[in-house]
Amino acid sequence: MRIVMIGSGYVGLVSGACFADFGHDVVCVDSDDAKIAKLKAGGIPIYEPGLDRLVAKNVAAGRLSFTTELAAPVAAADVVFIGVGTPTRRGDGHADLSYVYAAAHEIALALDGFTVIVTKSTVPVGTGDEVERIIREANPGADFAVASNPEFLREGAAIEDFKRPDRIVVGIEDERARAPMEAVYRPLYLNKSPLLFTRRRTSELIKYAANAFLAMKITFINEIADLCEKVEADVQDVARGIGLDNRIGGKFLHAGPGYGGSCFPKDTLALVKTAQDHDSPLRLIETTVAVNDVRKRAMARKVIAAAGGDVRGKTIGVLGLTFKPNTDDMRDAPAIAIVQALRDAGATVRAYDPEGMAAAAPLLGEVAYTDSAYAVAEGASAIVIVTEWDAFRALDFARLKAVMATPVLVDLRNIYRADDLTAAGFIYRSVGRPGDGEPVIHPETVKIPELQ
Repeated sequence: MRIVMIGSGYVGLVSGACFADFGHDVVCVDSDDAKIAKLKAGGIPIYEPGLDRLVAKNVAAGRLSFTTELAAPVAAADVVFIGVGTPTRRGDGHADLSYVYAAAHEIALALDGFTVIVTKSTVPVGTGDEVERIIREANPGADFAVASNPEFLREGAAIEDFKRPDRIVVGIEDERARAPMEAVYRPLYLNKSPLLFTRRRTSELIKYAANAFLAMKITFINEIADLCEKVEADVQDVARGIGLDNRIGGKFLHAGPGYGGSCFPKDTLALVKTAQDHDSPLRLIETTVAVNDVRKRAMARKVIAAAGGDVRGKTIGVLGLTFKPNTDDMRDAPAIAIVQALRDAGATVRAYDPEGMAAAAPLLGEVAYTDSAYAVAEGASAIVIVTEWDAFRALDFARLKAVMATPVLVDLRNIYRADDLTAAGFIYRSVGRPGDGEPVIHPETVKIPELQ
């Protein structure tokens, strides 16, 4: 199949490279000259494990190419995917669909022969209808069908997710789109990956509903973690105990500083706005969004409490900045709110992240970046693990303690055991677990100046 991927960001580049690896002829199109130049030179604009090798392999095989010119590749394509960004729109919280609609208009002018146009971007219900209207208005004689095919990729494991998916969802209104979409995914379909065909609007809603449900699971266990701290229960055992029930499952039940990233924050908010527009409010998701927003600064209060209740003039070390490990993505990362709150409270912040510091620098203000966890710890009154990178899972406690002003470790990902840190001479705080001892100042009494 001849495939064009409009957009060479996270979704477009991963999807395009994987389609090429299936044997399809793929052209990735992007309006960003610098990005395309980097890809043509063998560079990768994002960090995703294994993506550099996959791209290089398929470029060398002649199955994957990159261009800023849309017209010729679209005219020759069987299937055109729209994989551009749909960020939160400033001012009202809705998904910004301007990039999707601009792509649809440009595609319309280049169509030649029957073509399936597929929204791969995460889009609100009814977007496919508008894409179809735009194309038909721009090119009344075009022969095409519009489908929905949402992605379900986890950053840090995107290639594995694409090649071994839980499901492949395709929404269509025109039956002529079915055969081309089956051909696109035939390598996976032969491996018995479930290929689910639905109506187009249903497909669009499946993506949002899935992300909102997972965000709700994270927020649920975070609130249970808060209760565990009050009643001396262990949230990790609670999560195991409920996760063994196959009606619930153990995934997304890891207590921490709240969800972030490119999907959950914007998708939950967009779903809330869509529901409100249709006079069918989703109260559970509205609460999920609100609780998650508050939690991030609450984690800063936990750090301040562990450091004695006042961090003015003190250095706090932050380990991990990206919203999750194995990515350089800083979008809505909990670290942003945590670092800001620590700085608001007067702390000097020193940080290290294996991949995310370049992306973090424009977002975090006056933060000193280092090249290791041990450099972060030098002179620090406390260090806080915000992102559970593998590099932070086997720290040398004696080496850390030797360079710290005060041996305090706040573990927001529950990587370590309290007994091990206590034996090493640390004051240790985690999330939702007993055995840490009472902090010097209870977190709820710590005041952080609110953002103006």
